[in-house]
Amino acid sequence: MAATLSPPVVPAELEADRCVAEGEIRSEAEDSPPQPGPVTHNRLSKLPLARIKALMKTDPDVSLASQESVFIIAKATELFVEMIAKDAMVYAQQGKRKTLQRKDLDNAIEAIDEFAFLEGTLD
Repeated sequence: MAATLSPPVVPAELEADRCVAEGEIRSEAEDSPPQPGPVTHNRLSKLPLARIKALMKTDPDVSLASQESVFIIAKATELFVEMIAKDAMVYAQQGKRKTLQRKDLDNAIEAIDEFAFLEGTLD
């Protein structure tokens, strides 16, 4: 016969103190300087770094790409996509839609000067 264990009952005051203490530990860890050693950017990027590196190497001027440069390109790409998506979402919401459509991207590209270099790319 197997015995089941129930979690211990913790008074609400102690639970709140524990959460505050964990928050303090987390904030201290976030404020501490980075530890020496190999830099791992995989978890910081939402895009696949190996694919970005392969795309970078398709340029004949690029023979080698450092891990840091691949990460910076990935992060810049994420920020760019986020920015254009947010601007296009404004046009989708004006049309009372939750789904972005091509016309929303076209409208964002035409309306915002920062995206002028993209005019005609979706044609």
